[in-house]
Amino acid sequence: MFTTTNRNAKVLDEVRFANTSQKASTYSWSFGDGTSSSEEAPTHRYFKSGDYVVTLTAENEKGKSKTITQTITVTPPKECLVRIETSEGDMIARLSDATPQHQDNFVKLVEQSFYDDLLFHRVIDGFMLQGGDPNSRGAGPGARLGSGGPGYQIPAEFVDSLAHVKGAIAAARTNNPQKLSSGSQFYIVSGRAVTDAELNKQEASTGVRYPSAIREEYLEKGGVPFLDQNYTVFGQVIEGLDVIDKIAKVQTGAADRPAEDVWMKISMIQ
Repeated sequence: MFTTTNRNAKVLDEVRFANTSQKASTYSWSFGDGTSSSEEAPTHRYFKSGDYVVTLTAENEKGKSKTITQTITVTPPKECLVRIETSEGDMIARLSDATPQHQDNFVKLVEQSFYDDLLFHRVIDGFMLQGGDPNSRGAGPGARLGSGGPGYQIPAEFVDSLAHVKGAIAAARTNNPQKLSSGSQFYIVSGRAVTDAELNKQEASTGVRYPSAIREEYLEKGGVPFLDQNYTVFGQVIEGLDVIDKIAKVQTGAADRPAEDVWMKISMIQ
């Protein structure tokens, strides 16, 4: 009664279902992951690996129905990926293997549901979106946010191939000579247009030359290069740059806090 383009899909693949039901008028799909659809021939994405039992119940105008099931096998990604759900839309991000301490810490907190229901408490258009303060969970209007954390810091991990281009995920920190990162607070770069002259100035300041790919990405997407070699970049948004733009444009009040809360929920894609 239905076929699929891929019985052995990878996480995040678009799985297309072709409906072969005859004379049916309504359709009820269950994808085995808690989601459903009433479309005749839906497309679905899985965010976790595993075996999923897909069920289709097709019913004709006389009320006669037929149900059929198939099992879809979804394999895990090769990269370390997270899904960042927000009140303004969802993002997919890749965490870098080149910053193992930051990657391991972020994964640990995500698996503990540490970030669920926290806020992006500081948003500056053309700069960045900051969150990860545990004190922001349930924080009332006017609450002072930005000083909370898990009670530890992480050594800086500066990598030449990771820069503050648009969509970069980096660790926030207090002012300290070792440039130690916050144990939980992070920001996502929204950024602004960047010129060759700015990149040349940054190279002269830090003594670190940008790889050609990073330079091209800065010129294409924009970013905030003056933060490079000062704050640890440990990830990159690979889907949902438009969501960054939406959050960056929200109305803000005192201390750059959004006038209406922008919440987050982060989960592993594995």
